[in-house]
Amino acid sequence: MEIRNTRHAVYNINYHIVWIPKYRKKILIGKIELRLKEMLYEVAENYGYEILGMEVMPDHIHLFVSAPPRYAPADVVKKFKGVTGSKLFLEFPILRRQLRKGKIWTRSYFVGTAGTVTSRAIRKYIDEQKSRQASKDD
Repeated sequence: MEIRNTRHAVYNINYHIVWIPKYRKKILIGKIELRLKEMLYEVAENYGYEILGMEVMPDHIHLFVSAPPRYAPADVVKKFKGVTGSKLFLEFPILRRQLRKGKIWTRSYFVGTAGTVTSRAIRKYIDEQKSRQASKDD
């Protein structure tokens, strides 16, 4: 069990977050995938989140993150999606031709909380996603 603390709180709050690009387009590949991963770590560092696990698939993202209790889950998702979406559009103009209205992500997302027992299961699930996708592509 990983206990974290801020100046005023001691906590163990972990979120499993999943979201997709508009129209579930398979655009999260190659340089876009690599840059997106960098951006996710940058957002985490800037807001005091800790990424515990991550898998970027061509058409969706799994993120397992710990965030201080002052952030609501919706705020955590909003930061990750907002910052990465706008930066990806700026850095990869090809995305503007594939996605309309200047938005890369759908408005929807999944978020689940995880305690110490299920943290391992979520990490294992995220790690297995890449191998499952690879077997589908073969």
